Amino acid sequence: MSTVLHGLVGQLGQVGLDYSFLFDAYASSKLLEGALTTVWLCLFSMVGSLLVGMVLAAALTSGRYWLAWPARAFVEVTRNTPTLVQLYCAFLVLNMLINQSLGNANPMTPFAWVVLVISLHKGAFHAEALRAGIEAVPAVTLEAASSLALSRRQQLLQVQLPLALRFALPALVNNLIDLVKMTAVASAIAVNDITYASIMIWTQGDNVIELMILILAFYGLLSFGVNCMGRVLEARLRMPGYGH
Repeated sequence: MSTVLHGLVGQLGQVGLDYSFLFDAYASSKLLEGALTTVWLCLFSMVGSLLVGMVLAAALTSGRYWLAWPARAFVEVTRNTPTLVQLYCAFLVLNMLINQSLGNANPMTPFAWVVLVISLHKGAFHAEALRAGIEAVPAVTLEAASSLALSRRQQLLQVQLPLALRFALPALVNNLIDLVKMTAVASAIAVNDITYASIMIWTQGDNVIELMILILAFYGLLSFGVNCMGRVLEARLRMPGYGH
């Protein structure tokens, strides 16, 4: 592996890209830590956003105004404001209020704030995709569920949501790819993701171009991986008779 890396660095050096800093102990450990942090941010945010999306979609399609209207208001406000602004408001305002109340007992770390804000933000987009999926469930399917004496809640959990997930899967995968790229906002509040790690490295050396290319490649690979998994899921969960 080391031989391959040396060879690759040498080849890139011939086109004017100096990646020799990868052999520096500080830079390599910082980048590895940042890459792992970014992966964990993606995983936690994906799970959180899907849970938020399902809860919001259930509220939007519940038929109860006292559930649907607050959910609709949350979705509209969240979708129409920048993620970075939401993160600053959460970390600089809400976190400060929690600190004033709890002091050192504040359980929310910068990492947790990023996961929470991204989960809520992308959850609003998931909710709209799932809402469309729920509304796409054929009426005859719901009539069949009613004939089996399933309650409204049972129909939602056992019939509509499972089908909606399949109908909305392409949109959900697209949202998750966007979520991967969105985790870069973590660097704005000094979470040591790969972007923040790169900033720390290039402040000590003249390698901004090399690190920017590295960041682009890293996020490109992560997004491509999510896309591939999404396509596999689409193939496995495809419903006979739909989409053909």
